[in-house]
Amino acid sequence: MADSVKSAFDLTANAYDRARRQLVPCFDDFYRAAIDLIPFDRDAPIAVLDLGAGTGLLAAFIAGVFPAARITLVDVAPEMLARARDRFATSADRVRFIVSDYSRAPMDGRYDVVVSALSIHHLADGDKRALFARIHAALNEGGIFVNAEQVMGPTPAGERRNRAIWLRQVRERGVSDDDLAAALERMRHDRMTPLDVQLRWLSEAGFRDVDCAYKSWMFAVYCGSK
Repeated sequence: MADSVKSAFDLTANAYDRARRQLVPCFDDFYRAAIDLIPFDRDAPIAVLDLGAGTGLLAAFIAGVFPAARITLVDVAPEMLARARDRFATSADRVRFIVSDYSRAPMDGRYDVVVSALSIHHLADGDKRALFARIHAALNEGGIFVNAEQVMGPTPAGERRNRAIWLRQVRERGVSDDDLAAALERMRHDRMTPLDVQLRWLSEAGFRDVDCAYKSWMFAVYCGSK
């Protein structure tokens, strides 16, 4: 992952969570779908890997629903993970933090669940495909990969429509000029891919039961099992 992406997210770490609900208009359904896709009993001691974990928002939702889960948070931006450390200050025994470029670094250990939220779209297509294969290899049998993601529209016209609707929705939700400007700056680093292409790549990587469980314009939650 390029240094420019790391810098962009380090600079906005303090404001990132505050703006997230406004910048993801479907916030509640989006994150709920990601959690609902995790197919384990709530008290199961599952091992979870969160790629591009940022400030630990998705990991915190998982920790709340799965109180016995052991969660590894990986992110290239140290300032983002610093916010995550603060978030998990009272549960450090079940959470670990790794500052690393997950698009290149090997995945240590084996996991029951690999998740990501609004991160993998920063990778080039070749890196996405390679990452999907590495995620599959890192999962235990019966494990699942869940990606809550921004996706490109199926056509140029569809992409323009999705972007216009997103801008209208976030402005209607009262996003500040500064938060919108910061989001648009981060989006300069986006390398989004159509949903159907990513689902095909998951199947080619060996995942089964590949599906999109939720979609709202440019936001989608999809999964594949091992």
